[in-house]
Amino acid sequence: MKLEVVRPGFSTTVQDLGRPGHAALGVGRSGAADRSSFRLANRLVGNPADAAALEVTLGGLVLRASGLTTVAVTGAPCPVSPGGMNAPVTLWPGDELVLGTATAGLRCYVAVRGGIDVPPVLGSRATDTLGRLGPPPLAAGMLLPVGPPPRAFPAVDLAPRAPLPDAPVLRVTPGPRRDWFASPDDLLSTVYTVSADSDRVGIRLTGPALTRLRHDELPSEACVPGSVQVPPSGRPILFHADSPTTGGYPVIAVVEEDDLDLAAQLRPGQTLRFRRSGV
Repeated sequence: MKLEVVRPGFSTTVQDLGRPGHAALGVGRSGAADRSSFRLANRLVGNPADAAALEVTLGGLVLRASGLTTVAVTGAPCPVSPGGMNAPVTLWPGDELVLGTATAGLRCYVAVRGGIDVPPVLGSRATDTLGRLGPPPLAAGMLLPVGPPPRAFPAVDLAPRAPLPDAPVLRVTPGPRRDWFASPDDLLSTVYTVSADSDRVGIRLTGPALTRLRHDELPSEACVPGSVQVPPSGRPILFHADSPTTGGYPVIAVVEEDDLDLAAQLRPGQTLRFRRSGV
């Protein structure tokens, strides 16, 4: 069974839960940016949680099925035909799955029963847009192979989800270079706006610049997804799914792992705040 890409949407990649364990080689984790939505999509079609699926930026994707299959769409709410969001949908041979433009949030996930069966690279089928590993972004006319269906059948027929917050608050722990800043708590009292110059590597934020106490060079040091790095402009960058494994600017804070899914759904122009974890 294959899925034909009729229209790839604004930007669509194959993702799974990533390739952890290769940071010493300079290879980041990558994988789905909103991991809870990704896992839910697989659960709805009866797949293992790490089966490869599609991450769709802002919607616009159209797929055509060559055989009978089951799919599910989760994540950023958008019009879906046939069927709807957060529920398994049956596609017959020749049927097209059509995603409209997301009305909130940024990333939708499309799981197909059996998973997207592209060749793994370093143990993962995820597309790493920074390291250029894994399959290329989808293009019209591509045929996506689908793996054999799992023996288990889907156990959930509908999974309603709470609406995404308009102005999320992300929990952070202090970073290793917090003492490089004159008033590090300014990070917590500022309302930031997501820049249009954001992607899977990092979410660039606009707002008042953070003032540094130290201006000397910082040797490259380890970074993880969720690191809030402050370049010379003083305006933070929140590293995300395809973040580098090292960075040369001070990290003032690190976003809690559980809040990275919320960050994955931030759209350009949306506002957010940071809050100290545990408070």
